[in-house]
Amino acid sequence: MSEGSSSLNTAAKTSAHFPPPAYEQQDVVFLPAFELLRQAIAQHVFPAASVAVTHQGKLVALKAIGRFTYDLKSPEVTTASIFDLASVSKVVATTSIAMILYQRGLLDLEMPVVSIVPEFSGQDERRREVTLHMLLAHSSGLPAYEKLFQRAPTKDRLLDAAFAMPLVADPGVQATYSDVGFIVLGVALSRIADEPLDRFCQREVFGPLGMANTAFNPPPAWRPSIPPTVDDDSFRHRIIQGEVYDENASVLGGVAPHAGVFAPAQDVAVFANAMLKGGQPILHSETLAVFTRRESSPAGTSRALGWDTPSSPSQSGRYFSPHSFGHLGYTGTSLWIDAERQLSVTLLTNRTWPDGSNNAIKEIRPKFHDAVIEALEARG
Repeated sequence: MSEGSSSLNTAAKTSAHFPPPAYEQQDVVFLPAFELLRQAIAQHVFPAASVAVTHQGKLVALKAIGRFTYDLKSPEVTTASIFDLASVSKVVATTSIAMILYQRGLLDLEMPVVSIVPEFSGQDERRREVTLHMLLAHSSGLPAYEKLFQRAPTKDRLLDAAFAMPLVADPGVQATYSDVGFIVLGVALSRIADEPLDRFCQREVFGPLGMANTAFNPPPAWRPSIPPTVDDDSFRHRIIQGEVYDENASVLGGVAPHAGVFAPAQDVAVFANAMLKGGQPILHSETLAVFTRRESSPAGTSRALGWDTPSSPSQSGRYFSPHSFGHLGYTGTSLWIDAERQLSVTLLTNRTWPDGSNNAIKEIRPKFHDAVIEALEARG
């Protein structure tokens, strides 16, 4: 039985949407790509990597390499290992919610944020110009990131701090990737849906796609399957394993619009495969097109609505088409989807172990994507 078969069979039984396995020759076909990951592990770029590649509707790679930590006594990762997706949560969960609500006519992209989140209003009149569209496109004028957790020890206080965050630019004039904006967006979406984000995702996204091992706040029984992300000696003073890495998301209770989803690579591949089928069965292709089309403004942006697109240079590498879409996560996770090639590549790592200081994944990730596509093209 090939690696991952038992976990794959379990997933296949729960999901009619799982791409059929066709990775018997993966160790030959993708040898250079897998070797890049092995070398990265040896160089302590990350302790663990889990990969899923779908191509033309089939799962052509499902591979796990490395251990939970650099300690040779730590558990080996498997294809069933579950990773903290970090900001990949923004597309798998939050943007999916926005797409579904938009599709149902419940979300008007040009609606002012203050009409749903009046707490966002303030003395700065520009705040009334900020729309849901701008939050999704990261062009709201809100700052990129704030350590709100340092001054807001409870969920309510952290949300209040996010609502009151001063604009650093006029709305709509520059693109600044903003966790703060997504925190505000999540509140708006939850109010429109009249439901918490995690409950909505479970019923409308994870459940219908058969993503049986995907969740916010994974249950304690999953913990042995989750590699740790950080030895947090400054905020939580413990090893973070099975709970969200992001401190702001932690204060929000683990259910946050900018981070918090945990999943194995094969579940992310199921999601990606649905996007390659035009969003079926959870979305219409017209809806997906609206959200994955690169924004025409602000000038120079690579952002779509919730999603990112390849920039130059791109973490997606050299070969993903200009119409591709994807997202990165701070913990060392990524998902890139190319409808023109009928290709998706999921790469999950815990590069933040033990302290998040190593950014060498930025060199490895585009080379890995290039190696995957080169292998597929060589196979013909």
